[in-house]
Amino acid sequence: MPALAIDGGPPYRDTTLRPFPPRTPYGDRDIELVTQALRSQNLFRWGGTMVLEFEKRFAALYGAHHAVGSTSGTAALHLAVGAIDPNPGDEIITAPITDLGTIIPILYQNAIPIFADSDPRTYTIDPADVERQITPRTKAIIAIHLFGNPCDMDALVDIARRHRIPLIEDCSQAHVTEYNGRLLGTIGEIGCFSFQQSKHMTTGDGGMTITNDDAYAERMRLFADKGFNRQQPGSGPRAYRFLAPNYRMTELHGAVGLAQLEKVQDVVGRRNASGDRLTAQIRGIDGLIPAPVTPGGRHSYWLYPLRVTMTPAERFARALSAEGVSASAGYIGKPIFLCAGALAEKRTYGTSRFPFDSPYTDRPVEYTDAMCPVTQDILSQLVILGFNEQYTPADIDDMAGAIRKVAEGMIKESRAASYTPPSSA
Repeated sequence: MPALAIDGGPPYRDTTLRPFPPRTPYGDRDIELVTQALRSQNLFRWGGTMVLEFEKRFAALYGAHHAVGSTSGTAALHLAVGAIDPNPGDEIITAPITDLGTIIPILYQNAIPIFADSDPRTYTIDPADVERQITPRTKAIIAIHLFGNPCDMDALVDIARRHRIPLIEDCSQAHVTEYNGRLLGTIGEIGCFSFQQSKHMTTGDGGMTITNDDAYAERMRLFADKGFNRQQPGSGPRAYRFLAPNYRMTELHGAVGLAQLEKVQDVVGRRNASGDRLTAQIRGIDGLIPAPVTPGGRHSYWLYPLRVTMTPAERFARALSAEGVSASAGYIGKPIFLCAGALAEKRTYGTSRFPFDSPYTDRPVEYTDAMCPVTQDILSQLVILGFNEQYTPADIDDMAGAIRKVAEGMIKESRAASYTPPSSA
């Protein structure tokens, strides 16, 4: 076997000669609709047509009664938390492997994030630990479909119903992704989506929140627009019903969103096939665990999480990158409650540490290194691989070949390092 590229051998794929295909998510249809929006001379959602049509078609794709567009995935989640309307000091349970975008809406509504550990089999939130974290102050559960892999929604729905707690789905990494024949985002009370540049469908940034609940939908629409009740002002020229931010989506985002909706199912289908192909080729390699798929689910592979147990993840990632396959170790590095100052150091509003030290809380909440040990183990072993819907089967085969080369090379090194020659005595 050739030496590993990290040790001076030739790379498995010389990307200076054969680069992997870059992602090109925008095309002529996007340009056509953006041009149409610009020529309308109105990019404001009220008075425009693009955002309203985007919301209508997005709701139809998911079979939802309502969809509300916003400026980002974070905003989409904030609409959901705003619809739930927690009191200061209320608690919202979520997962520790996530972006701060999941946490910002909780803190901005003066609620307290509570973290349930990860399931070692799926890397998503562990339903059993969710139930252990429930208190009388629990206001909602936010399930995060990590990397495109569904949570165990049957278990989470059961817990939420028994405790009468709303279940919010963070589908930022899981567009048109199936679980037991249903699309993620339609199983809980509210589903939230991100259109950030890297997502399956993208408007550069932007978000969408869906629900079948009429009351939630009304509050979400108001919440995205400063609480402005435009349909029934009530008193004077303006009526602002409650405190709310401004998350209005523009007509430019709506135009791109309409074009993206036309191809998102194809994009996800291609990623399904590529991720499954990679898994099939690397399954059974000693010291590697391919991307898990939750029973009943279909992985949409926003990223590909490879778990490495035979060598430090950072070394494996460097070696794989040297072979021509881009890789990084650890994903977010530490659980979100350790790498976010708003949680680890409670840097929130001035020097107040609010809501953690507010008179509304029932108990002190501290985020420590000892929390969520399963999550710590997972993150310490993760190597993250990226590909896109434009990768061919041959590209995926090269990824698999490089992974196999690095794994076998490192196993060989490990055996050589641990070899003890027989004694001559």
